[in-house]
This record gives sequence, C-alpha cells and structure tokens, in this order.
Amino acid sequence: MQKRLFNLAIVRGYLEPGQNQCLTLTRIKVARQRPAYCGPEQFAAILRQAPDTLWRAFLAVVYTTGLRLRETLNLTWGDIDFQNSHVDVGRKEGNGAIQPWQPKDHERRTIPLPDEAVALLTKWQAEAPEGCPYVFIEGPRWEFYRQRLSGKAWRTGQDLVNNQLRRFKTLCRQAGVGPYTIHDLRRSCITNWAQRLPIHVVQQLAGHSDIKTTETYYLSVQPEDLAKARRVQSELVGVILANSGTDPLLTHLSQKRLKKGIQRCFPQPKKKDGNL
Repeated sequence: MQKRLFNLAIVRGYLEPGQNQCLTLTRIKVARQRPAYCGPEQFAAILRQAPDTLWRAFLAVVYTTGLRLRETLNLTWGDIDFQNSHVDVGRKEGNGAIQPWQPKDHERRTIPLPDEAVALLTKWQAEAPEGCPYVFIEGPRWEFYRQRLSGKAWRTGQDLVNNQLRRFKTLCRQAGVGPYTIHDLRRSCITNWAQRLPIHVVQQLAGHSDIKTTETYYLSVQPEDLAKARRVQSELVGVILANSGTDPLLTHLSQKRLKKGIQRCFPQPKKKDGNL
C-alpha cells in the first residue's frame, strides 16, 4: 500500500522519480486464518431458527449449492429446474422486472439440488409474491422494487434484497453457533463436496476459474480429516516397524543399560595388590 501511495505521488508530480522510499521494503507475511466451517449440526441449529419458509429455502439453497450471495439473490424461478433437481447460474440480459446481471466467473454452470431443497423451494413458490420473477424476494420488498422500477427510480446494480447478512447473524446468535457469514455457508458446502468429489469437479461446481482458489481459500481441514491422517500414519508406521526386524535389545542405549545391569548382578572381584 505504501509503495502505491509513493508511486501515485510521483505520477502526480509531488515527488521526483526515484524518491519512493518503500521500494526496498518487503511485505510482512501473515499466516492465513483457517476458514470458518459450518458443519451439518451447526447448520441444522441455524435452520431451526429460520422464521419462515423463505428463509428455510434460502439457507438450504446456499448450503447445498455453494452459491455466492449475489448469485442466490439473482436467481429467478426460470433458473430452477424442479423436474431434474438442479439450478442454473448464468448471465441475465435484463427483461422487464429482471435486472441485467452476470456471475463473477462470467460462465454458466449447473448445480444439483437435493430433494429436500427442492421441496422447500416448491413450498416457498406457493407462498411467494405473485408476479415476482426472483426467487428470494418477499412481498414488501417486491412491492418496493416494483414501485421504484415503474417510477424509473431503481438504480442498476442496486441490491435486490438488503439486510440479509444482519438477519443471518441474528439467526446464528439465536442458534448459539458461529459467528458465521453467509459466505461461510458457501465455503462449508465446497468443503463438504471436497470430502467426496474430485477437486476438478468441486472447482466447476464452485464456479472458480482457477483451481488454486478452490484449494487455498475454500477447503477447510476438519477433525475427521486429521483423524483419518493419523490412522494412515499409524498403519504405515506399524507396517514399517513390524517388518524392520529391529530388536530393541540391540540398540545402543539398550546395550549400555543391559551391561550395567549385568555388572550390578555379577560384580567382578576386585584385584588384590600384586605384592605377596
């Protein structure tokens, strides 16, 4: 940051070229924190605090599809394939009440939906505001959006739904878990996938253009993984030791202890003076 400020000062004429005092400084490396992981038990506790069908469906979709928050809020009913149980994420050109939008990776992808999430979406669809193309907009917000849209007062890029994170944190407090963010649900979903799916499949489902992003920021090592690694180590070490043929009595330390023990049990007679 300091280097950039000095360079900007040089570009604008406040400093002469070569006066950047930060060029020789190196950035201090800070250890990356372990990503927060919301396990199935913690997620179940949060889900029990959901106030209505909308929130239960919203939480189920984020946790089981790994969608980003904006991807979730920009879902339309046309993106949900109820018959084949999957959701499509892709750019929207903008038409009528649907705003122009494109996902972060700029590519279309299809993500499977579990039956339980499909059931919640089906229930919410029956309760959703009539005429609203978006999946996760409740009645009052839909009316506000529709009025602003008809009055040409809606700004392109404005959030379709607000206060989602604040309301989610309230659910976490009520459930006694966390603290988590909505993005932590996405990370947790990707971690769950990684425990059972090849990494390149996880990358595609997560919508990462670079597989290093998946490996670095979204895969959280869990206690179960550590226990599994410990079992693998034990099995390998056990095989090695069993086939090594090493007798503990033949080690250097054991030989010294054995010699001392023999000397204590069978002391050698002291030599007498040679003068007779």
